[in-house]
Amino acid sequence: QVQLVQSGGGSVQAGGSLRLSCIVFGYSPNCMGWVRQAPGKEREGVATIAINDGPIYYVDSVKGRFTISQDNAKNTLYLQMFNLKPEDTAMYYCAARYNYCDSGLVRRLDFDYWGQGTQVTVSS
Repeated sequence: QVQLVQSGGGSVQAGGSLRLSCIVFGYSPNCMGWVRQAPGKEREGVATIAINDGPIYYVDSVKGRFTISQDNAKNTLYLQMFNLKPEDTAMYYCAARYNYCDSGLVRRLDFDYWGQGTQVTVSS
């Protein structure tokens, strides 16, 4: 049984920073990622990473502002967010995949397990 437990998030003003965390309980996945969904909008892949320092992919809107990273010893995935903008406001989910990792995952979002979600709100 795999479980993803998220923490972090909250409310900040534009230009602020937040860090999200996601602990994986169970068998280690091949890939992980962060996905967000704003009210009334479709889910959007934010970033993906192949476990054990594999390739990283970001959606264009967060490049240079967000950093996805992992701590294998702690089975934890992070998303460090800098220079947050109001358009980053969304529910953020971590996700895990037990199949191959590729650059298309950040668009396809075909993950196997999902975290419970955590709200990020950025005010202008």
